[in-house]
Amino acid sequence: MAKVIMVQGTMSNAGKSLIVAGLCRIFKQDGYRVAPFKSQNMALNSFITKEGLEMGRAQVMQAEAAGVEPVAAMNPILLKPTTHVGSQVIVNGEVLGNMSARDYFVYKKQLIPEIKKAFRELERDNDIIVIEGAGSPAEINLRENDIVNMGLAELLDAPVLLVGDIDRGGVFAQLLGTLMLLEEPEKERVKGLIINKFRGDKTILDPGVVMLEERGHVPVVGVVPYMELSIDDEDSLSSRFDRREEGLIDIAVIRYPRISNFTDLSVLEQIGQVSVRYVDSVRDLHHPDMIVLPGSKNTMADLKWMRENGLEALIKKKAQDTIVFGICGGYQMLGETIRDPYQVENGGSMKGMGLLPAVTELKQEKTRTQVTGTFGEISGALSGFSGKSVRGYEIHMGSTVDSESIVDSENVRQPESRSDKKGYVCRIQNEADGSVKYDGIFSGNVYGTYVHGIFDEGTLAETLVGILAARKGVVLDTGQMISYGQFKQMQYDKLADGVRKSMDMEAVYAMLREAAI
Repeated sequence: MAKVIMVQGTMSNAGKSLIVAGLCRIFKQDGYRVAPFKSQNMALNSFITKEGLEMGRAQVMQAEAAGVEPVAAMNPILLKPTTHVGSQVIVNGEVLGNMSARDYFVYKKQLIPEIKKAFRELERDNDIIVIEGAGSPAEINLRENDIVNMGLAELLDAPVLLVGDIDRGGVFAQLLGTLMLLEEPEKERVKGLIINKFRGDKTILDPGVVMLEERGHVPVVGVVPYMELSIDDEDSLSSRFDRREEGLIDIAVIRYPRISNFTDLSVLEQIGQVSVRYVDSVRDLHHPDMIVLPGSKNTMADLKWMRENGLEALIKKKAQDTIVFGICGGYQMLGETIRDPYQVENGGSMKGMGLLPAVTELKQEKTRTQVTGTFGEISGALSGFSGKSVRGYEIHMGSTVDSESIVDSENVRQPESRSDKKGYVCRIQNEADGSVKYDGIFSGNVYGTYVHGIFDEGTLAETLVGILAARKGVVLDTGQMISYGQFKQMQYDKLADGVRKSMDMEAVYAMLREAAI
């Protein structure tokens, strides 16, 4: 039977996800089999497992830190917002359907058996499970039917570490206020407090720590420093959206309201002299070397947003001499038409940007698959991709075809790879069975693909940056570049080192032993 410990926070973005990842890495380093677990996650960044199941990216990051393969059981419920008051509900990797916030609040207790099933699956294969809460346990309006904070801690009989964020101020009020709002049995579960993101001289903080322990009657087991790390974080809270500095090679990513899977660009952020900026207005686009249209949870609504604020027109103009790269929803936007006959999003039909000879029809069934293969022969701006290995995953509610392949509304013929002024299909040959997938369409400087994480593996990121540098007539120093996989492992070790040095790990291990009795 696996030992468990739970990390909850005083608020969203208190640093729960990274503390969990740090603990997972430490337990792995200490020789334990460890897995992360979050019963319910709300995020637009998701991942597809080897089994073709969907889960939140935060738990993928934590699984990487733990050195294990991500599985959907680590995140049995994933909520992907579709509107301000509704989400797509995904249970153990499969789409359950769309629900309003009110309907889901009433329904969610019915998912407890699914949560238990997922947890038991992890428990069979691991020594320790590190559980992450969501938001704050002090959201007293949500305490009834809670399945992600204290309700889950009670269900799994887990000791709790409570994390507060000192970087935004008011950490003592955060921690003490949270403890005050907990019911007595809940408060008894809190075995330790963590002050996170601390900057400066800790001795100045020490008197406050003493008072916090005296008033809260819970020991402070760690003052974790603010660490400069490059680790994938939760979507809307990402500080990367604030970056404005332009590097020698500048990549502009369109930040529409329903942006999803922006972690596709994380690998490019690690390359020296390369900037990745997130842009939501015409005035901030400037003159990038490449424009990226990332994924979207509502393609038609986000395209309308670009159309209304002038970004669509400006991107179409810049596409004459700038590489434009669309991924998933961004790929769909670049085509000629988006059709939604089943009202997956808004219903009806919408004119696309017209930069690719492609037509998209939104489907009721979600495509969920990993992609591994090799690019076929490619000409045009990204000819350097020809023959390169590619690995990633697809997750989308639509089907996109080369518009030249459409015979009529009932019959679609398989497109042939071609290279002419109108456009051509990009083929990826599957390494496992030799089959050919039509995963993208090129046209001049414009490229679209359904493959998420396309730059993460192999040398595609380096190749892309080299192409951009050559087009600009500059030279980048890539001599010290390491693989993205190696880089991430170094970041996880750095995180674990910071957490281990600043936390009382003996106390944490004691909590695990006591919880197992």
